[in-house]
Amino acid sequence: MNHRDSASPSVDYVGEQITALLEEPTTTYGLARTLRAAAKEIELNRYHRASQKAWPNGRIDEAPKKVQIGGGAHRIDGFYNIDAVPPADLLWDVREGIPLHDATVRFLFSEHFLEHIDYPRSAKYYAREAHRVLAPGGKLVTGVPDAGYVLNQYPAAPERATEMIERWYANRNCRDDINTFLDVVNYVFRDQDDDPAYNPHYWAYDHEKLVQLFTEAGFTTVEPWPFDPTVANPKRQWASVYVVATK
Repeated sequence: MNHRDSASPSVDYVGEQITALLEEPTTTYGLARTLRAAAKEIELNRYHRASQKAWPNGRIDEAPKKVQIGGGAHRIDGFYNIDAVPPADLLWDVREGIPLHDATVRFLFSEHFLEHIDYPRSAKYYAREAHRVLAPGGKLVTGVPDAGYVLNQYPAAPERATEMIERWYANRNCRDDINTFLDVVNYVFRDQDDDPAYNPHYWAYDHEKLVQLFTEAGFTTVEPWPFDPTVANPKRQWASVYVVATK
């Protein structure tokens, strides 16, 4: 059947049409921005579908004891890395669940990942899935930009704003558009930079919110995590908040 005649065109076909529209000079800025976001989701979906074909029941055969979620290029020795994009040991969109068996993981780690998935649906589902795959007594360590820290600095002196920009956004194309401390606040809470290599912030977290999120998911305790540079990325420590949730 021709894609044009199908009631349910394939995702790949939709992607082709988006590419064509983005190349069309009459496509307006607002539509192009939306299409670029859709194109990124289609790319993620393509990776996810490929892994789903290998693991149609949503569970891989392996049972890793230490797992990193959304680590990107930051690899941790001895950890199995699950991410939506390469490089990773398994390409999987964890907004659709964590592809591991119940009660098999001893240590689950993520940093600067949670703020990049939507709240409440995906964030709360991820918290419940993390609880499911952890063995009794297992640990979930989560680090995110600390919204409480940023808000406590407002209104900040110019040098404090400059420090945050240098530490968090030095390598970003948006740097020239962060002109005041309120711009920093906006980027932390809703970073919507139209960048093909970057996924926006969807929600901001502080210690209290992390405790609430993981307690609701069934964890028995949620406490501050003493930063360990052998696991976490030292570049992420500044102005971040880390907790350890125990099943």
